[in-house]
Amino acid sequence: MSGILRQLLISSRPVSWINTAYPFAAAYLLSTREIDGLLVVGTVFFLIPYNLAMYGINDVFDYASDLANPRKGGAHGAVLDPRLHRVTLWAAALACAPFVVVLVVAGSPASWLVLGASLFFVVAYSAPPLRLKERPVADSVTSSIHFFAPAVYGLVLAGAEWTWQLIALLLGFALWGIASHAFGAVQDVIADREAGIASIATAFGAARTVRFALACYVLAGLAMLGTAWPGKLAALLAIPYVVTVWPYRNVADAQCTAATAGWRRFLWLNQLTGSGVTILLIWWSLLTA
Repeated sequence: MSGILRQLLISSRPVSWINTAYPFAAAYLLSTREIDGLLVVGTVFFLIPYNLAMYGINDVFDYASDLANPRKGGAHGAVLDPRLHRVTLWAAALACAPFVVVLVVAGSPASWLVLGASLFFVVAYSAPPLRLKERPVADSVTSSIHFFAPAVYGLVLAGAEWTWQLIALLLGFALWGIASHAFGAVQDVIADREAGIASIATAFGAARTVRFALACYVLAGLAMLGTAWPGKLAALLAIPYVVTVWPYRNVADAQCTAATAGWRRFLWLNQLTGSGVTILLIWWSLLTA
């Protein structure tokens, strides 16, 4: 049992838990301005069960390619023993179920729609027949949805007032997610092609995919200029990503694994960026209290 739990933990990517829980918690808390049961339930849901479902399903259906990928087996994902595939799928479903029930009972029809869409894309990204992760461009868009959907759900669940500034913020977040997935796919060009897996990087090639990611990071920064003060300062947070990705703009497909070094820096850069975003959100909350 301890071995199974360890594998499930690795599959859920603990290093990435905060990337989905934080957007929900921030959106809900700043909309309601209070800590309540729904905040706790939603945050825990998007912290662990949501990630177990998202990454666990991915590890099950990516087993063949993960087996040949030297990056897998840690923070980048588990190479799941086939004997654990059924266990992982059941664990993900059972872990999500009670939280979904509570959130549906407490939510509105609009929140049901957003939550349902979020879970749909969690499954459709990796599982057949859609398997959106093998549809170039759609793979990056869907991956981004995984991370900004919790924020949208938090806003809808809290009954937030929609403004152009808020839409600009979500657009910036979505573009950041698209860029991040695209850049992450670059390092796997060879492994994915050998496994017969399509991606934005296998379709465009390593260099063009990096340039696409650069463009999306720049556009994400520009989108933040349309947010309410001090959100405009978040445009500066796009600069470290551009600096991190820039050296790989001409990387050849045969040297795609060189981008792994940039991806490792990206994982830590997210923590620093999260701190900057937190400071700006606290500042905004004080100005609008």
